[in-house]
Amino acid sequence: MAGIDGSMAHLSDGLFTTAIAVYALAMVGYTAEYAFGRVGRKTTAAVPARELVGAGGPPVGESRPAVPGLTGTSKAEMIGRWSVVATVLGALIHGGSIAVRALAVDAVPWSNMYEFASVAGLVGILAFLGVLWRLPTLRHLGGFVLFPVILTMFLAGTVLYSKAQPLVPALQSYWLAIHVTLVSIAEGALMTSAVLTVLYLIRSRHDHRSADAAGYRPGRVGTLAAKLPAAETLDKAAYRVVAFSFPLYTVAVICGAIWAEAAWGRYWGWDPKETWAFIVWVIYAGYLHARATAGWKGRAAAWINLAGFGAITFNFLIVNIVVSGLHSYAGLS
Repeated sequence: MAGIDGSMAHLSDGLFTTAIAVYALAMVGYTAEYAFGRVGRKTTAAVPARELVGAGGPPVGESRPAVPGLTGTSKAEMIGRWSVVATVLGALIHGGSIAVRALAVDAVPWSNMYEFASVAGLVGILAFLGVLWRLPTLRHLGGFVLFPVILTMFLAGTVLYSKAQPLVPALQSYWLAIHVTLVSIAEGALMTSAVLTVLYLIRSRHDHRSADAAGYRPGRVGTLAAKLPAAETLDKAAYRVVAFSFPLYTVAVICGAIWAEAAWGRYWGWDPKETWAFIVWVIYAGYLHARATAGWKGRAAAWINLAGFGAITFNFLIVNIVVSGLHSYAGLS
């Protein structure tokens, strides 16, 4: 394989696999904090004290206070903090995998589905760490964010895997570094936004059922939903990620059009990939517009956000694999 450093490519694959293992370990830690940490104890701590009347409990109408020294609580939160450290370590290893792959192929390493999924997964992790920087109370939700990233990386390393190979002539342009970098950053971050939106919908549904139904007793899903942060917090975090990603995606589409003119002599030709990129852009533009319209805030706008990520997933998997067009660079045999 001319022009390819096989040993570096092998090292990159090893780092990629190691990153998945570290992310999986961090996911287990986040899940432990979610289940057993102080946040996970809130539903128990808020049980009405009327159940304890006659058994030495506090007066009727008061709530049972949380017990600071509750066994497992401090340990769970310590595990949560170490999970953040593991996530950062995994991101460094993951970034190392991408950098070594670049050295192996002597080009930017996102010319096929495997490489693009790897970069998008790393951006999803970085987006979550960025959210934690502003909203550290969301730390225990790390398992929900890491799961789709790990799943994406697993599919990339198995079904979508492509050996390191030189760039095809059509991709030998500086526009590859600009256009695809912006797309991968935007779509990786939007994956994190989609996860936060799903959690928002779960929490919002739980809140509405609790407020509307007299004597409502949450089942297992309701109990899990009660451990989530406030619906407003999740909704705001999801919106901020989209507000960050949408301008990048817009610039990526514009850069892609400029690259298309240089490569094919036209800015826009309604190629399947171009068409779905435009559909994604319209949906997220509609989401941001809906957020600015009082009647479309909350759950209605959240569904638009999920529709946008559904369109991204369709564009990445179905259009790349099933539909043939000028953008057929999946790298699959």
